[in-house]
Amino acid sequence: MLPEVQRLRIPADVARLAEMRSLIRGAAQDRGAPSDVVDDLVQAVDEAATNTIIHGYAGRPGWVEVTLALVGRDIKVTLEDAAPAFDPTTRPEPDMSVNALVRGPGGMGIHLMRLATDRLDYRARDGGGNVLTLTRSLDPRAEEDG
Repeated sequence: MLPEVQRLRIPADVARLAEMRSLIRGAAQDRGAPSDVVDDLVQAVDEAATNTIIHGYAGRPGWVEVTLALVGRDIKVTLEDAAPAFDPTTRPEPDMSVNALVRGPGGMGIHLMRLATDRLDYRARDGGGNVLTLTRSLDPRAEEDG
């Protein structure tokens, strides 16, 4: 029987993200997620955790904790950290009409998280930091139905 909730805390070090990706991939597969859902969750969590480590902690020590739970037909992945507060849900969508070379690097991580999930929810963490919840249904999206 699978544990209802799986949790992993890593130091704020991009070299440790493979552990997080592995947990998400295995836990989502164990819960019967189709491969496209698994891939979406892994990408979204990787983007969120990378942003926290690189931009939030910006070289300072810290941690990122990921929790994965199945709620009905949804997989909910919550990332928690103690980095300076940052709400990605308030960021505007990038202007895709502008050539990527003109738009410049960066700014696509949050866009990719939105594309890969059904919902992003943010709240400030008690005591400082961030709590970001990414929700993805186990059910295929209409455009994914064969």
